[in-house]
Amino acid sequence: MAAVLRPCEMRAFVELIKLKQGAVDDLLLIGCDCLGAYTNRDYFRFVESVGDEGTAAFVQAALKQSSGPVDGIDLAPACRICEAFIPETADIHLGLLGVDTTREVLVQAGTQEGADLLARLEMKRSEPPVGRQKEIDALRNLRTAARDACFADTAAATDSVEKLTAYLAHCVNCYNCRVACPVCYCKECVFVTDVFDHDAYQYLQWARRKGTIKMPTDTVFYHLTRLAHMSTACVGCGQCSNACPNDIPVMELFRSVAHQAQAAFDYRAGRSLDEKPPLSEFREDEYQEVVGLG
Repeated sequence: MAAVLRPCEMRAFVELIKLKQGAVDDLLLIGCDCLGAYTNRDYFRFVESVGDEGTAAFVQAALKQSSGPVDGIDLAPACRICEAFIPETADIHLGLLGVDTTREVLVQAGTQEGADLLARLEMKRSEPPVGRQKEIDALRNLRTAARDACFADTAAATDSVEKLTAYLAHCVNCYNCRVACPVCYCKECVFVTDVFDHDAYQYLQWARRKGTIKMPTDTVFYHLTRLAHMSTACVGCGQCSNACPNDIPVMELFRSVAHQAQAAFDYRAGRSLDEKPPLSEFREDEYQEVVGLG
């Protein structure tokens, strides 16, 4: 069986395999250079404006400029700051950037399974087009700069409890972000158990003690808990923000925290099946300066 996945989806699948929630037995992973995606709302606007030719119009425009608005509609925020748009763990990789797609598509094998398949297909051997790597590097530099600016803005907007509370003020605890997250894998979430099913008298007691109470309660605690759970596994796909009914920039917050958490462990979610997730193994020489063994 073959699965065609975007690079962020592929990284999420790699993380799920490590968490014993997936397997690659008899599965071939196919990926391509990711040109980005629209948010749900912008996608429908785009389709209404271009009709049935939407896919071709998007791909042609995206390949010409590699980034930026197409017909006045820009990519989703997660895509605009994604520097990992090449599917590094794919068995078969379809190259689009720096390739004249009106004539050909670059097909590369990323694993032995992929190489075996290409050998059976007897495809013509060739070298990557001249200038392809230059175009990839230019787009990666552009996305990295946008990412760093996003991280700085998010840090300034959430660097205190008061600011973080305001940042999440429009959250209604619908948990759409949790449901949409591809690596939030728990069979039962603590936030939908009796632990957070408060009785009416508890709300009244809190209101009397504080003079006022924000509804729903536990909003900041919910997001902090998800950050603690997902920061080392976040792949930056942006589905959390895409699923939010109130357009809270959840992705920006999670990617900012995840970038720092993963850097601390020299880990990148979905990079390799051989890397064990942080906190899942004991390393004797890790963080010696913290525990006073330096």
